[in-house]
Amino acid sequence: MAVGWARDGAVQEQMDADVQDAVKRARSHLPCGESLTHCKECGEIIPEPRRKAVPGVFLCVSCQSALEARQAPSMGYNRRGSKDSQLK
Repeated sequence: MAVGWARDGAVQEQMDADVQDAVKRARSHLPCGESLTHCKECGEIIPEPRRKAVPGVFLCVSCQSALEARQAPSMGYNRRGSKDSQLK
């Protein structure tokens, strides 16, 4: 397959690297450690089933939902970008 100056397999390597970066980023956001009994934001009691299901949880369900809504998805990096895409 002709892809310009890229060597064979470069496109697949790029996709693999993007997936690995996304997995690494997602794992870095997972909670770990001991769960709190009360929400760090609002002070509500975090139910026992939630504390067992998600080790290291520190927010109640409603505060966690609000936090996730505020966080914008990251755009990632354009590793293969042209010179025009790097000019801002």
